Amino acid sequence: MHIAILDAHPLNPGDLSWEPLEQLATISIYPRTAPAETYQRAKNADIVITNKVCFDRQLIERLPQLRCIVVTATGYNVVNLEAATEHGIIVCNAPAYSTASVAQHVFALLLHITTHAGDYAHGVSQGRWEQSPDFCYIDHPTTELAGKTLGIVGFGSIGSAVANIAQAMGMRIIALTSKEPPALPPYTEKADLTAIMQQADIVSLHCPLTPDTRHLINTRTLAHAKHGMVLINTARGPLVDEQAVAEALRSGQLAAFGADVLSQEPPKADNPLLSAPNAFITPHIAWATLEARRRLMQITIDNIRAFISGHPINVVSQ
Repeated sequence: MHIAILDAHPLNPGDLSWEPLEQLATISIYPRTAPAETYQRAKNADIVITNKVCFDRQLIERLPQLRCIVVTATGYNVVNLEAATEHGIIVCNAPAYSTASVAQHVFALLLHITTHAGDYAHGVSQGRWEQSPDFCYIDHPTTELAGKTLGIVGFGSIGSAVANIAQAMGMRIIALTSKEPPALPPYTEKADLTAIMQQADIVSLHCPLTPDTRHLINTRTLAHAKHGMVLINTARGPLVDEQAVAEALRSGQLAAFGADVLSQEPPKADNPLLSAPNAFITPHIAWATLEARRRLMQITIDNIRAFISGHPINVVSQ
């Protein structure tokens, strides 16, 4: 049994161990794999482990030895599931490993936007407080979250975790979800997207990327937004029309945009959000706490062990 790990570095930059996999099979570890390198590295593998390396129909049809694709992520759009199923390839993912970490990052972005704690700490380190004629100084207005309305778009495990934190902070929560009210926490109200955009002080995106949700946030939906709304996206970059969000930031329709994802990663230098005012963007690291990566590593090992035993788990292919 041969396992090829095609983009190993994000999961394990050196602080985790591959030894449990080495006990199951022969493994080849590649920190990164360019598209032109994928076939050569995967052609002799029975199992491949991928995060962002894509397996389209054309590639899958050239890999007759491949029996299992293990995606080290919850989303699995990097694999053509129809082609995998046709060729008898099992595809597994890693559900819910990063829920707590991503929910935490939502509030890291939101608290940075509403308290400017980082800006103030930087100012103090530059001597700004020493020069103040008063016991404090106020360069940036700050905002209390208690009593504010948070709109959550998508109420899966991460959206639910965000709601739980928001409720503890005294926020009102409205959610766009397929769940019926009896299945929602008592502190969460169901609402449609228009109502969320009109009522919410903050909107946080947690829905999957599908043809229906691509550019869910666009010029038309932003026109319904409560003036001065804060938008947070830790889900998928293409959920938002980046040009429309940049224009809304410049006009003041949006007070701020906090994101951990963009439509292209790494972004091109001309991405409109990189130069937009009050856009606070982190480089897709919400999922990457040590604790979350440990869980992800264990799920990956469990997926492979289960596949080898003939009883695959976390299967997303048909």
